[in-house]
Amino acid sequence: PTSYWGQPGAVGQHRRESADAQGDDRADNTNAVPAGAAPHEGHRTQVDGHGARIVPKFTSNTEPSISLTPSPGASRIVAGVLAAHIVTTPRLPKAYATLRTRRAVLRFYHGDALDVFERLGRSRVDVIVTSPPYNLGVQYRTYNDSLSAATYKDWSDRWLGAAAGALTPTGSLFLNVGTTPTKPWTAFDIANTARDHLVLQNTIHWIKSIAIERGDAGSKSGLERDLAVGHYKPINSARFLNECQEFIFHFSPGGRTPLDRLAIGVPYQDKSNVARWRGAGADVRCRGNTWFIPYSTIQNRKRDRPHPATFPPALPRQCLRLHGLSRVNLAMDPFLGLGSSAVACAELGVNFIGAEIDQAYLDEAIERVRGVLARAAQVT
Repeated sequence: PTSYWGQPGAVGQHRRESADAQGDDRADNTNAVPAGAAPHEGHRTQVDGHGARIVPKFTSNTEPSISLTPSPGASRIVAGVLAAHIVTTPRLPKAYATLRTRRAVLRFYHGDALDVFERLGRSRVDVIVTSPPYNLGVQYRTYNDSLSAATYKDWSDRWLGAAAGALTPTGSLFLNVGTTPTKPWTAFDIANTARDHLVLQNTIHWIKSIAIERGDAGSKSGLERDLAVGHYKPINSARFLNECQEFIFHFSPGGRTPLDRLAIGVPYQDKSNVARWRGAGADVRCRGNTWFIPYSTIQNRKRDRPHPATFPPALPRQCLRLHGLSRVNLAMDPFLGLGSSAVACAELGVNFIGAEIDQAYLDEAIERVRGVLARAAQVT
């Protein structure tokens, strides 16, 4: 078999499509560009029975590469018609760092999230789990978290639109946003901005600290005393309550993305429900939209958690499992921070790309993932 331009090796190229989509960074220059045609750096085009279409090549090198894959009837397409159908999509630049396990490739980019989205291409990502800056005046190392309301809204609209374009038709965006007592509308303002691009499919409450009285838990709970568990930031005020929760807004392109609800299910406390409710035969029910995920206890904030706003790896791990691991070919966090999403993907064997504008945070994220992989003896 030959490519449209008569170069051998097109069958091998076709077989590598799935690997390329998941992050194979090997350059493929087996297909020559015809005389007189200008190469497009980082672009890739595939021909099928309907004409020409883009196959964005997820790669870490930036050598020019155009490859064409044959299909029935492609050889009958005249060059002029073919040229009229070819469109191009940029590809990602060389990664700042790449880590590989036996099951996944994790790539890290030092740069602005909008730039990474622009070079990623459309319909590439199955799940995005992220927590952007909230514009609450948090003291990051380099980012200004005190923009004007109009500037912040415009920036949010831009990155949310880019994220929507990057998602596959049945993809999921899990957007973690918090508030403060004096800025209670922040999370809802961001969610409202996202509605111009995506459908709000679920609203999840991330519970960071909770108090449960023994009598309310019931006799089958096994509690011997009242329970207060988790971590929170105390608020010294006569007007406001301590903030013990944040939102996780689950957006999808059409509001119809199927979920693997029982992948993060919980057992029935009352086992009589197993026989009573249809579908309860496995003694597992949907967890619902309240997730208790505490931070791990740390001794030194500067050393153990050198980022002012981050979520535990258990949060993205739960989001990925809820979406359905069998349908996650590529996950992303455009605001990587200390890398909790990358850690979750490394643990679950999910291909991942992350972007972070602050090099110090990015280096810390990469080292955390290295540590997880080293402990699991998975580094290749």
